Amino acid sequence: MQPRSAKSRNTTLDDVARAADVSAITVSRAIRKPHMVSDKVRERVLAVVERLGYVPDAAASALASKRTDLIGLLVPSLTNNVFAEVLRGIYDASEDTPFNVQIVNFRYSPLKEEQLIRTLLRQKPAGLMVTGFDQTAEARAMLEGADCRVVQIMDSGDDPVDLSIGFSHYASAVDATRHLLACGYRRPAFLGARMDPRSQRRLAGFTDALKETGMFDPTRIVTTPQSSSIGLGTQLFADLIARRPDTDAIFCNNDDLAAGVLLEAQRRYFDVPGKLGVCGFNDLEFSRHLNPGLTTIATPRYDVGRRGFEMLRTAIDTPDEAQGGKVDLPAQLVERGSTRRLDSPSA
Repeated sequence: MQPRSAKSRNTTLDDVARAADVSAITVSRAIRKPHMVSDKVRERVLAVVERLGYVPDAAASALASKRTDLIGLLVPSLTNNVFAEVLRGIYDASEDTPFNVQIVNFRYSPLKEEQLIRTLLRQKPAGLMVTGFDQTAEARAMLEGADCRVVQIMDSGDDPVDLSIGFSHYASAVDATRHLLACGYRRPAFLGARMDPRSQRRLAGFTDALKETGMFDPTRIVTTPQSSSIGLGTQLFADLIARRPDTDAIFCNNDDLAAGVLLEAQRRYFDVPGKLGVCGFNDLEFSRHLNPGLTTIATPRYDVGRRGFEMLRTAIDTPDEAQGGKVDLPAQLVERGSTRRLDSPSA
């Protein structure tokens, strides 16, 4: 029978990973940071460690534990105004800390995001901030196995990788749609661009809110994979009205499209908000200065950035304490002149 000490010298981390049917990074986390893996996985890994007599290499572990002061931030766009406030919140929170934020842009491409996560992890970051919950299976596996803390931002979900802070796009869209119905509009439509996963959740909220009342009409949904812009909003509105001229309200998946709708509606002499209500999403700075002002969903983008960084820093600074969980922030409907007042006679 082979001595246990000899087995230990010959058994590698990869051997344990194969026997436990997990990644090598998960084995490392189960041994060094057990609070970051599930009880079931940890028990399976430790049982294999015991059976194979694996002894971690102390020198390698010490080398692997070295971390940089880098915080990796993955965003889908650097030109989308939505992320400007997120970045402002992150930089305000990080200004007096030892950490440096490195921004990478995956341009709404899940495969590009996967590649960039792999690149950032090679740099041994102190932590990662990732936009949303919709990574590929491979990207999620890398995040779950990462030897650093991870916070997912700008969305809400039941199964975060580690930490999360955001808001519900679905619930916000339900609120916006119910507002249109409460104002007396009965033939609402949806206009959407890009249609990334967060926009798809807004469409789902719009759809479900109308199905509750029996008013859902799929022919009043116009979407495109094109990048959003005010000009695109004018085009989508023209396409919708040509097809369904009786439409009396429009919920847009962002304020850019909604501004385009308002401009095209005014060019065509539509009575806004009397005969056509318009609602956007995000409450960008220009929305309050339109004429009429744009009713929209105000999203807590600055707070997501600031508090997300603070959550991550706390988790990094206190590694021996159980730091986890998710934070859901409120997104609020802001009623302005592009929809009827709820107390108006026509409502």
